[in-house]
Amino acid sequence: MLYSSSENNKIKNLKKLHQKKYRDKTGLFLVEGRHLIIEAYNSGYLKEAIILENESLDIDAEINYMTESVKKYLSSLDNPSNMIGVCAKKEEKLDGKILILDEIQDPGNLGTIIRSSVAFNIDTIILSEKCADAYSSKVLRASQGMIFYTNIITGNLKKYIQILKENSYQILGTKVTYGNELKNLEKKQKFAIIMGNEGKGVKEDLLNMCDEYIYIKMNKKCESLNVAVATSIILYELDK
Repeated sequence: MLYSSSENNKIKNLKKLHQKKYRDKTGLFLVEGRHLIIEAYNSGYLKEAIILENESLDIDAEINYMTESVKKYLSSLDNPSNMIGVCAKKEEKLDGKILILDEIQDPGNLGTIIRSSVAFNIDTIILSEKCADAYSSKVLRASQGMIFYTNIITGNLKKYIQILKENSYQILGTKVTYGNELKNLEKKQKFAIIMGNEGKGVKEDLLNMCDEYIYIKMNKKCESLNVAVATSIILYELDK
């Protein structure tokens, strides 16, 4: 099928997926570009690809076509991609190695953290309700498609931490003072690590629920690290 008008009802509904409330309502989201579409297809979450007429895409999935004007209408990018994928969100599942994110605000940071989480074998990421939306276009691009390979849950962090504690998870909080140096940590097989907001760190009420505090030893001239960089270092060490 060729979509040639932005007045088409389906195209109008797809455009709404740039809004979080419609992504939450439908369980669908959009990705842009060949690479993200291929990752969605390989992981089984691609519902449909819509590509510019005269383009080609070698996958065994539903493929429809669009005109240049529809491409510009649907895209969220200044330089629109010739390919847009309609994807399904994964079912929320709480298991394995857990990363908990407390109010990460920057989409680039969140996307990088998702990418590092897959690289270092985190199974589930729990986002606080005030985190950036994992399915926004900026986060998706920064994750380089790795969002399709990890469980994403959004909700009340206290509730989930309590569930994890009841299931014998070791809860680790990041704290600059009074923490254990990362390399000295004796981690358990079941653990969850909490990373905090870019400016404020982990909230006190969440730190009070932790079993241990950890920190990254570094040059005293450097007061702190970017949260995505710090998370990557910690996950690398915990994966050893």
